[in-house]
Amino acid sequence: MKKMQGFTLIELMIVIAILGILMAIAIPAYQDYLARAKASEAMYAAAPVKLGIAEFRLSNNRYPSNIASVYTVTPNQSKYVSAIALVGNGFSVSSRNTGCATNPTYTFTPSAAATGNVAAVDWTCTSGNLCAPATCR
Repeated sequence: MKKMQGFTLIELMIVIAILGILMAIAIPAYQDYLARAKASEAMYAAAPVKLGIAEFRLSNNRYPSNIASVYTVTPNQSKYVSAIALVGNGFSVSSRNTGCATNPTYTFTPSAAATGNVAAVDWTCTSGNLCAPATCR
């Protein structure tokens, strides 16, 4: 007698069903991951502005009154950053094209450093968006 080899139709259908369930879970999670990664680019765009404001405060013993004093603003910041503007003593960074339900806007607020160094600046980031990185929610 010849020995049969291979998979039955039922076994193949079970494997395809399991793969379908896994893909139904993985694809939305990956899209959410991509949206959060795009939204986090605005956090990195804030780094030179934070540095500029801290240096301005160190040199002039006050915060700047306009963004041009510390950072050169361009109309299209990047693919995912639309605007950077001063807000009080701090500044805000607006994002775009992130794929989030609403594009996050991050507000960075300076405060005197807890180390006792008068020139140092600590930054607090706030955003009411769930798509924002955990450090800025």
